[in-house]
Amino acid sequence: MRQQQGIHDWLWWKSEIITKLANNSEKFQMDNAFEKAIFNSEKNEPLTWFLKQKYRLCSLHPDMSDSMTNIKTLRKCRGQLEHYINCRFAEPFKTEDFINAIEDIITRTIISQAFNRNPIESKIFPKPSRKHIRPERNFLKGHNMGAPHI
Repeated sequence: MRQQQGIHDWLWWKSEIITKLANNSEKFQMDNAFEKAIFNSEKNEPLTWFLKQKYRLCSLHPDMSDSMTNIKTLRKCRGQLEHYINCRFAEPFKTEDFINAIEDIITRTIISQAFNRNPIESKIFPKPSRKHIRPERNFLKGHNMGAPHI
């Protein structure tokens, strides 16, 4: 883009960036991306995820305060992680504290571990197979066991 436009000062580039990101389709895409982004400790790193969400909110609402940005981003954590962070802080909290809390909670709790359908107990004590057991059928089809057979 620089080769096409030539050399310009920062104010010109800033106005170009604002006009590119200020149209409705870019805002709509940014809003959808923020709404879809839910924190997952298996897929996301806390710092990169949080900064990306903060960038999206600041581009949509430039006049929003940092505490409001943190609160909106906290709502995207959901579940136990949101509860743990709410228990640690009062409402107006700093961005650094928020990121440190997410990293601390993920490393110290079970939230960061993936769900395992096969618990350890089933690996230690396997269930006996029932393939060799066959049910006895001493009665004809449609009769009860206590009914006389004719």
